[in-house]
Amino acid sequence: MDITMLIGGADTPAADDSLFERRNPVSGDVATRAPAAKPADVDKAVEAAAAAFPEWSEMGPGARRKILNKAADALDAHTEEFIKTAMAETGATGPWIGFNVMLAANMLREAASMTTQVTGEIIPSDKPGTLAMAIRQPVGVLVGMAPWNAPVILAVRALALPIACGNTVVLKASEMCPATHRLIGKVLTDSGLPKGVVNVVTHSAEDAPAVVSALIAHPKVKRINFTGSTRVGRIIAEQAASHLKPVLLELGGKAPLVILDDADMDGAVNAAAFGAFMNQGQICMSTEKIVVDEKIADEFVKRFGEKAAALPHGDPSGHVVLGSVVDRATVEKVDALIEDAVAKGATLVTGGATDSTIMPATIVDKVTPDMRIYSEESFGPVVCVIRVSGVDEAVKVANDTEYGLSAAVFGKDVQRAMGVARRIESGICHVNGPTVGDEAQMPFGGMKASGYGRFGGKAGIDEFTELRWITVEDPGQHYPF
Repeated sequence: MDITMLIGGADTPAADDSLFERRNPVSGDVATRAPAAKPADVDKAVEAAAAAFPEWSEMGPGARRKILNKAADALDAHTEEFIKTAMAETGATGPWIGFNVMLAANMLREAASMTTQVTGEIIPSDKPGTLAMAIRQPVGVLVGMAPWNAPVILAVRALALPIACGNTVVLKASEMCPATHRLIGKVLTDSGLPKGVVNVVTHSAEDAPAVVSALIAHPKVKRINFTGSTRVGRIIAEQAASHLKPVLLELGGKAPLVILDDADMDGAVNAAAFGAFMNQGQICMSTEKIVVDEKIADEFVKRFGEKAAALPHGDPSGHVVLGSVVDRATVEKVDALIEDAVAKGATLVTGGATDSTIMPATIVDKVTPDMRIYSEESFGPVVCVIRVSGVDEAVKVANDTEYGLSAAVFGKDVQRAMGVARRIESGICHVNGPTVGDEAQMPFGGMKASGYGRFGGKAGIDEFTELRWITVEDPGQHYPF
């Protein structure tokens, strides 16, 4: 598939006509040929967004809501096209991409509902005759950077609430799924979004540093949101800080699932399997550490291992739970983590090494802190089991990570489980549910090395608007001189 960029509402090639290829991770065939943007293309996209801002920011909330709701319906209508495109680019299964489209459409609907929630307040003033207000207003051009692992959800999240608040956006597409992200731009513009409100820029992997730097540095870019790895997030945060530009970061994770000694075993096993192996473990919230009380560990590992071993894996076009990971580099990293753990005394319960990008569900038991898998984000279909004694040790192990995005706690005594949840250092924590979960209206985000800021709901409005203090005063007020 050959695609173009979307700049100012028009199909746009790179200024130098250069292209790059994205290959299907399963077959190796070319999935997409896309423009390889350079800084000159970035300038063009930002200028288009800036030109569209005055009219879009002044458009009434009802008009913006109508367009966003229409776009949500259109996204749903393009489900099959998204599935075909994203499967070819990322190796994900059809059900995962279908879920992406469903949730992304709901994000657009939620954003539509928020157009009338960009509110302020009247603040009492000590100055006689003064009306003091705190108001929120659009900031201008925003840059959204989305990854490949949840390609529709995360790209739509990067732009839905920003444009609902009256901003315009340049979406930097992932080099892993340029056609998928470009299709989002098409759906939005075809739904009546004015030219330039959303622009989509594609680039090769080797051009990524220059493109990102140009986006951040452009004087008309006011804010940045980025979802991706902590390594890249640090670079973006540093560059943005040098330009005094706010950034919303949703980064990596090492999500712990804490299973207390009174946990519902069936529920814990099901949550662990879903959280660890959905989309081949390639979700920022994926369960990576299972922290289980030693009183029930043997039973849990036995039942969890049986369930994981029964999960079908294979070509994502077939009836499988686990499809392909995104590339061979992921396979090599996961294999290295497994080998290191086993060499240091861990037990391989099920799964293991593979010679393709299609990997089975893998469980490594009796993991200790000296093993790489204990602390490194795997971002693949492997999960480690750490046995602990009591609640305090469970909390200590759950928090023994640089990350802090998502977590979960299982226990029949909900008050006790809630107490554990409050002690875990994460932006998100679920009691008796999986670590993986997202809803458009929730304040989604992390802490520690998992980033800062929140997508979703009114918390998201705070991220994508400027808070201003405005007064109306008595022109005849008294002055001291």
